[in-house]
Amino acid sequence: MKQLKDIAIYVSDKIDTKSMNILDYISTDNMLPERGGIIPCATKPKASRVTQYLPGDVLVSNIRPYFKKIWFSNRIGGCSNDVIVFRVLDENKTYPKYLYYLLSQDIFFDYMMSGSNGTKMPRGNKKLIPEFTFNDVDIEKQKRIADILSAYDNLIENNQKQIKLLEEAAMRLYKEWFVNLRFPGYENTKIVDGVPEGWRLGRVSELAEFKRGKTITKKNAKDGNVPVVAGGLEPAYFHNVANTVAPVITISASGANAGYTRLYNTDIWASDCSYIDASYGDKLYFIYTFLKNNKEVIDNLQRGAAQPHVYAKDINALSTYIPESTIMEPFCNLVAPLFKKIAVQERLISELKQARDKLLPKLMNGEIEV
Repeated sequence: MKQLKDIAIYVSDKIDTKSMNILDYISTDNMLPERGGIIPCATKPKASRVTQYLPGDVLVSNIRPYFKKIWFSNRIGGCSNDVIVFRVLDENKTYPKYLYYLLSQDIFFDYMMSGSNGTKMPRGNKKLIPEFTFNDVDIEKQKRIADILSAYDNLIENNQKQIKLLEEAAMRLYKEWFVNLRFPGYENTKIVDGVPEGWRLGRVSELAEFKRGKTITKKNAKDGNVPVVAGGLEPAYFHNVANTVAPVITISASGANAGYTRLYNTDIWASDCSYIDASYGDKLYFIYTFLKNNKEVIDNLQRGAAQPHVYAKDINALSTYIPESTIMEPFCNLVAPLFKKIAVQERLISELKQARDKLLPKLMNGEIEV
């Protein structure tokens, strides 16, 4: 048996934030739960210096460990104080990717929670974490275990890349038709005051009316697998029933990510957010591409300093040019298959994650020999 302190250390090296690309900054907000990796950071760090990470380091969120936020670094960057950076002591004895999978286990996050401090915002006890105990495995076996699990993660990453390409294709089409005004038949359409003839200035509410979700706390939620979408980038917790029908567009209503727009391809419980769902048919995809193309406009709807809010009434009141149905309908017919393909890819990713997470502890405890 070994303890974590025998094979890895906490990293305390610092990096100047001015020398760092914003895309390389990691905070608990842009780390995804359930071993989901990271997404680009939305806000720059306020500190002038932050903890530096290097390729091969393992980053773990120390806030609310039960979210299981962890990432294997493939570059140089910096992270907030609430993210722990682990680095192997000796790569000849400990394979860095094996360390990542070792710390990805439920038993490690449970261990962090067992010694955590605080109730509303529990944090792992950094004095106790290095005492996490596990079975000793030679480095060749470490590599075989890491290779097996990496095969799943590579498939997940490939599907995530396909999703990104599909959404980018939809956004390019939106910009071509509704920003550059190069829609089918544009050559024969008069432009009056910068707007194609037949289009009119209206409000978002004329296309779809966003509603405020019904707040449900973690205490009141019942065990289930329906995501509860609140003010964060990812679901806050899970419930046993939904109050929407997929697909669903959500816009975070409060907190640091107020105004964040996301498309869910599963039924959800819309809580601290504004939303519209499948009741709007394929027109929902036009609204989604409009919102994503106007991110700064949505961000500017924030009210309040200490706790920013974005209200449904302000989203509904947003001005937008409403094209003729002979333009909007063909657009929706073209992008709907792209988003439905994304839904298929997301389901595949979910299945791959479930398979990987079932295999992980069995490989680690020796139940499956490699």
